[in-house]
Amino acid sequence: MIELYKDLIIDHGLNPRNKYIMKNFTHHSKGFNHFCGDAFDIYLNISNNIITNISFNGTGCAISIASSSLMTIYLKDKHTKNIYEAFNYFQNLIKNNIIKQDKFDNFNLLANVRKFPSRIKCATLPWHITINSLK
Repeated sequence: MIELYKDLIIDHGLNPRNKYIMKNFTHHSKGFNHFCGDAFDIYLNISNNIITNISFNGTGCAISIASSSLMTIYLKDKHTKNIYEAFNYFQNLIKNNIIKQDKFDNFNLLANVRKFPSRIKCATLPWHITINSLK
C-alpha cells in the first residue's frame, strides 16, 4: 500500500492532470500555504450547479500537486454539492482514522498523509481554495 501511495503521488506530482490556466471560468480562487510556500489558483466553470470544467495552476510540493490533480479529476462533471461532500470526507480521512469509502478510492491513497502532520495542509490546500471559490 505504501508503494502504491508513493507511486500515485509521484505520478500525479510529475504528471498532474488538469494543470493549466482556464480561460473561460465562472469561479476562481487563490490560496497560499504559509508553512511551505505552496501557491495555487483553482478555476471552475460551473453551469446549472454542474462543474463542467475544473483546473489548477501554481507551484507546490508533490503532495499538494497530486491532491490538486486528484481533486480535479474527481470533481469534473459533478454537482457542486459533491465539492462539500468530498471536502468533508477528505478532511476526515487525513485528519482522523475514518472508514474508507470506495467511491473516493484515489483519495484513500492519500490517507497516509496523516502520518506526516506537517503535510496535511499541503494536501488540503486545493480543497480549501475550491470551497472558497464558491463563496
